[in-house]
Amino acid sequence: MKKRVTLTFPRQVVQMPVTYRLAKDFNVAANIIRAQVAPNQVGKLVVELSGDIDQLEAALDWLGQQGIEIGLTSREITIDEESCVHCGLCTGVCPTQALTLDKHTWLLNFARSRCIVCEQCIPTCPVVAISTQF
Repeated sequence: MKKRVTLTFPRQVVQMPVTYRLAKDFNVAANIIRAQVAPNQVGKLVVELSGDIDQLEAALDWLGQQGIEIGLTSREITIDEESCVHCGLCTGVCPTQALTLDKHTWLLNFARSRCIVCEQCIPTCPVVAISTQF
């Protein structure tokens, strides 16, 4: 099973090797999607956790016991097909190639499964056709 979560670390826990502990103690793989971590500051980590459902629940319980705030990530990128002019600017900033232009039709393709919701495409769109939705 996979779960995408946002972890918010208090200052005193930022130095803890969380992804290592998830793998070693709970057999849960953590794919880091986005990270904002600095010493002595509140840290944020968007991760996709994968493992057995019981192991995931135990890992999430442990994270909560460490004072780490857990939020389920349910945001996704939406593209307004009527506003989009298929200029392709967003494809240049997409780190996972979730946004591509079809070489035959020159229309924008969006592979939602590849999207990590980094939001780099949103400010790039000249016609404001891309947004996030919860």
